[in-house]
Formats: sequence, structure tokens, C-alpha cells
Amino acid sequence: CLLLFCILAAPVQSQATPVPTVPPQMINPTTVADCGLPATTSRFTSAASVTTFNMTADCTYHSWSATGIQAVLHFASGEFTINGNGHSIIGPPHTIAIFAQGSSTVVNLNNLIIRQVGTANRYPISLWQGATLRGRNLILRGNSARTVLALQHSGTRAILENVQFLDNRQSAGGTVSDGSVISTFIGPTVTITNGIFRRNRNSGSGTSVITAGGLGAAVTLMGCMTFEDNVRADGSTAAADYSTYTSGGNAGTVTDSSTGLCPAGGFRFPQFPQKKSKKTATPRPSPTARPLATTCIDLHQATGIVVRATYGLASGVQCQRLGGGGIGVQAIVDGGFIDAVDIWGYVEQGVEVCFPQAGELLFLDARTMPRAIAPLAATVVNGMTCGAVETPGSIVLMPLP
Repeated sequence: CLLLFCILAAPVQSQATPVPTVPPQMINPTTVADCGLPATTSRFTSAASVTTFNMTADCTYHSWSATGIQAVLHFASGEFTINGNGHSIIGPPHTIAIFAQGSSTVVNLNNLIIRQVGTANRYPISLWQGATLRGRNLILRGNSARTVLALQHSGTRAILENVQFLDNRQSAGGTVSDGSVISTFIGPTVTITNGIFRRNRNSGSGTSVITAGGLGAAVTLMGCMTFEDNVRADGSTAAADYSTYTSGGNAGTVTDSSTGLCPAGGFRFPQFPQKKSKKTATPRPSPTARPLATTCIDLHQATGIVVRATYGLASGVQCQRLGGGGIGVQAIVDGGFIDAVDIWGYVEQGVEVCFPQAGELLFLDARTMPRAIAPLAATVVNGMTCGAVETPGSIVLMPLP
């Protein structure tokens, strides 16, 4: 018996080491790839020392075995923020891009695109067990999954503002309880303010874009909502905007409080920064994210003008002081303007500009051509004249009357 035990316990030298079916997760990584996110699958807890990620390029993840629970970014506890700065999380299939679970978990997504993710029972974004997602200025497009945003369990919630679901296709196996882009199970809540749902397609017996299912599940739609060219599995029959289904004897609810007064072309989305063409060489992982230009810090040092941004001056917001030629409005120049600053980049997070002089503020909106001019509410903080914006443009300080 002893001899048999020794034989069984001895390692078999000729057998190759098996390849793991799920790639090993980095636990609370402190380094990121060139794009600004971890280079491989990662799991985060409240013990993480890095909780905010500022993307500087698209992040592309490649596929692996389809077995097991897999997520590129798995948030198990704590609060985390991803500032996409207009960049994308791309792929892979057979996985989840963002998975959040637990009542103590909060994930904030800003100015981010998620595309080409998911298949079968995988979801680009999956929320479980009371987790909270706060999303602002999001685009989810070209994904193939059972549903794009899946929420399960009571207390789980998604609070979305300015979101677009475009050209997503529900993968095979979708049932009547599955919306092509949003599905809730067992009591979660979803609140959407301003949304565009366009060219999404159900599969199987799915009939709607959004579903609310059972045991207190609730979806609330507010602001400007646009549903266009969404279809069922046959590719021609129109899909319902939303529906409910009964589970455990209880039906979910959808409350449509949208105004129906959307401006021509829908509400305005922030202008994501233009992406520069990539070099042919593949970038190698870097121990730290590449720094963004910090022109707003330079502006303060040169002029005394103070700029504050919700996620810091290294988050992608940019500043430039303007002269009369940069303002480009003769009436403002003739009115004796005192100073002016142009703000662009990641302005949607909320940016405050404070001038060291007293005066009134005007805002020149960069989203229109020529720039629309409007008064900007001003406050006095420590003797400085301050105004806050959430869209790119120029803030001009004018003399008091």
C-alpha cells in the first residue's frame, strides 16, 4: 500500500501543464496599459488603492475560453470610476465587459463607449446583488449578447443619463423575458434620463427593446427618449419600446415620464474627442497611464485664472486663454471684455472657471456654428467671479454695468 501511495503521489513529469480555462485575474492592480485600463482581466475590492481610471485610447481585449464566469473588469466591493474620455472598451466575445456585484459596490462610467462585446449568456454590463451603476454619456453599440445591460436581484440599480444603444443584436436564445438591450430580473430598478435606442434587434421570442420582470423590477424613462428602427428576430417586425413580464406571481413595471418634446435630431450628446490614427506598432503595457495634457493647470500658473473639474484637471479637460481674435465676436470685443477662456475636451463632467476680477459672464457655445452667445450664471467665491459649464465653449468675463 505504501508503495502504491508513493507511486500515485509522484508527479508525472511527462504531462504538460494544463491551460487554465479562465485567465488568472489580477487582484486590485496598480498598473494599467497604455489605454488607461488594466491590460488583462482584473478583480477589484474596497481594498484597491487605484479607484479612478482615465482612458487615453481605445482598450481592446481578446477572447478566451467560454467556460466559467468571466469579466474584463469585475468590481466586488467599493466605489470605482472609469472616465472614458470618448474612448472605447472593445470586445472580447464570450465574456462580460463590466461586472459589478454587492450592495457596497458602485461603478461610475463617464463619456465611454462599449462595443463588440458578448455572446450567448454573456452581457456587456452585468449587475448583481445590489450593485449600483451610474452612467453618464454612454454609447453601447455593435454588441451581440442575450441583452446589453442585465440587472438581477433586489436593490440592484442603474442610473443612466445621456445613453445610446445602437446596432446591438440579441444573440440566439433570447426569450420573451429578454429585452434586446435592457433586461431586469428579480427586483432591480433602472432610471434613464435622455436615451436613444436605434437599430437594435431581438432574437428568439424576444419582442421589446427594454423589459422589466417580476418581483418589484421597475424601469423609469425621463427626458428625451428616442426609439427608432428596432426590430424583432425576423428583421422587419417592429419591436416594442418596452414591456413587462410576470415572474413569481409579480409583474415588473415601466413608467414612461419622458417629455416627448425632443429637439430635432434628438437631444445633444457631448462631442467625444477625435481619435488620432494609431501607429502600426502595437503599444506595450506601461506601468502607469500616459499623462494627459494639463493645460488648465498651466493656465492658472500663467494668469491666476482658477479652473476646477469634477474628476480633476488631468481627466481630459483642456483650457486656453483667448484674446479678441480668439473670441471672434466684434460686439464682445467692442464691449471691453476683461478676459476669456476656451474650454474643451472632457467638459461634460462639470468644469468651473474663476476669474480674479469682478464682472459678468457670457458663454459662447462651441456646439453651434457660429457659436451661440448666452449669459452664464456667475457666483463670487473668495472675491473671484466663477461660472460652471458642462459643454465645450468659451467663457468671457465682461465689465459690470
